[in-house]
Amino acid sequence: MYLTRSVLRSLRRHFNHRSFHTPAKMPADTKTKFSHLPLSTSGPVECAVSGTVLLNTPYFNRGSAHSAKERREFNLTGLLPSSIQTLEQQVDRAYEQYSAGHDDLAKNTFLTSLKEQNLVLYFKLLQDHMKEMFSIVYTPTEGDAIQNFSRLFRRPEGCFLNINDLDRVPHDLAQWGKPEDIDYIVVTDGEEILGIGDQGAGGILISVAKLVLTTLCAGIHPDRTLPVVLDCGTDNEKLLSDDLYLGLRQKRERGEKYDKFVDEFVKSARKLFPRAYIHFEDFGLTNARRILDHYRPEIPCFNDDVQGTGCVTLAAIMAGLHVSKQKLQDTKMIIFGAGTAGVGIADQVRDAIATEKGIGKEEAAKQIWLIDRPGLLTTQTELDHGQKTYAKDASEWDGKERSLQSVIREVHPNVLIGTSTVPKAFTEDIVREMAKHTDRPVILPLSNPTRLHEAVPADILKWTDGRALVATGSPFDPVKGPWGPDGKEIEIEVAECNNSVVFPGIGLGAVLSRASQVTDKMLVAAVRGVADLSPALSDDTAPLLPGVEHVRAVSVRVAREVILAALADGVATESDIPTRKDDLDEWIREQMWHPVYRPLKRVEPAGASRAAKAQLKVVGSLEKVEDKVTRE
Repeated sequence: MYLTRSVLRSLRRHFNHRSFHTPAKMPADTKTKFSHLPLSTSGPVECAVSGTVLLNTPYFNRGSAHSAKERREFNLTGLLPSSIQTLEQQVDRAYEQYSAGHDDLAKNTFLTSLKEQNLVLYFKLLQDHMKEMFSIVYTPTEGDAIQNFSRLFRRPEGCFLNINDLDRVPHDLAQWGKPEDIDYIVVTDGEEILGIGDQGAGGILISVAKLVLTTLCAGIHPDRTLPVVLDCGTDNEKLLSDDLYLGLRQKRERGEKYDKFVDEFVKSARKLFPRAYIHFEDFGLTNARRILDHYRPEIPCFNDDVQGTGCVTLAAIMAGLHVSKQKLQDTKMIIFGAGTAGVGIADQVRDAIATEKGIGKEEAAKQIWLIDRPGLLTTQTELDHGQKTYAKDASEWDGKERSLQSVIREVHPNVLIGTSTVPKAFTEDIVREMAKHTDRPVILPLSNPTRLHEAVPADILKWTDGRALVATGSPFDPVKGPWGPDGKEIEIEVAECNNSVVFPGIGLGAVLSRASQVTDKMLVAAVRGVADLSPALSDDTAPLLPGVEHVRAVSVRVAREVILAALADGVATESDIPTRKDDLDEWIREQMWHPVYRPLKRVEPAGASRAAKAQLKVVGSLEKVEDKVTRE
């Protein structure tokens, strides 16, 4: 029987969906062979509080879904309407309320309010409407919320540290829990937020948003996370002149005082929460790489702007090379835009080439060319620390043009990356020049938001007669064109290089293995985990990367590969980690938080855990914080 391309695509979508299927969690009250683990998500939840205290605790409250038994046992009768509803009914109601928002920012505000009331309902709503709501809880709408932080402010969330109160840093962090209470910390200094620049204290919302993604995408327990902002002042004149601005009303501190502040935070966090993984987010260009390089050999830390962007881009590149039957070790790559993201991508590709070929990083860097405002970066260009590795010998380029098109013409790359935020920088001439030298060029215009893309997929595919393998930094609709057999029209789906398919899984693997560091091999393993799930491996018109709707299954694979690499590198400190893949996957899934209502089990306050006493993330629930700081 002859199958048309459209039928094959439908079958591919069907089976591809199945390939991403993660075995369902057992019912919430069922025990498994890994139920003994401290982060197990099977069986009942111990609860030592009742009445209004319970309803005001987001990780206990389930509102109208509390059973008749729970209402009697936890003194909730009289506090709730009589009707008992399901989580699904609550989601339907919440979705109606969400949809009534007059714009995206209003919808974002509604979701924030819901999260402060009922964590399970909040994350279940997001999970059921992932594609629709992803851009509301993250970029671009979260950027609007951050810009309006001081005007929309209702109640604080997270830890605000003040550079002028250096001595208070250990105390202010210590209030958030005991050493075993915190698994994942996201910290920012608010200098380079989501492409909108310096947002000062409003940066706390990017820490909050990233932690939402870690739970949504990888099941990090939401009551075991801590968002932090390092308030160092701001150079944003609009904020400084705003009477409602809530952060330090001073120019941003730099130099020695800044470094001492960051160091005090890192050292205090490590002493107080020694099992926690630290995620640096949206630090400025001059600090992001420098801070990461300084602390990475000492602690389990990660910078999404430097490493996350590099990892997801490398995954797209590897998938594209596989589709086009090219080898990573033979790659020649040009990156247009040599900032934090561009250099981060270069580093990940360089490290992967070095591993693949068995050569040093310096040698691998010769296969990568960075271009910025001055043109090709050479030894005569003023460079920062991260860029110097890729500077080309200026004498080799004497008398040669150093523009993007000229460098493409000279070096014949097969991969072109855009992180420049220069709209339409990849012109028709530039794209056609790429296509002259390689049959299937990998072209990734990654700048955000959409208006800053170096080129749109429709143009790239048109100019290469459908041969280019394209992924972008924002979502785009599929592109149709006459690029099938005998000029038949086909539809090509364009992948979004979304860090969220990588960084949550890396964090999950590091948290569960209690890794003492995040090594290069762990990152390369994460990349391969994502690349191996590329839909394009079975259909070259499919996207190069799995979409966010499959991200929890992807996170299990990424976490598995990260944990195995951590074990191989000797940095995994957790005991009794299974090494058989099926067992390890089950071990991972058992410890991933899911938005389901688990039965509440009444326990007495005496001897109960802090979680059972509704004390997690409740500042003021610890006694003698000063003694804790001194002891730690």
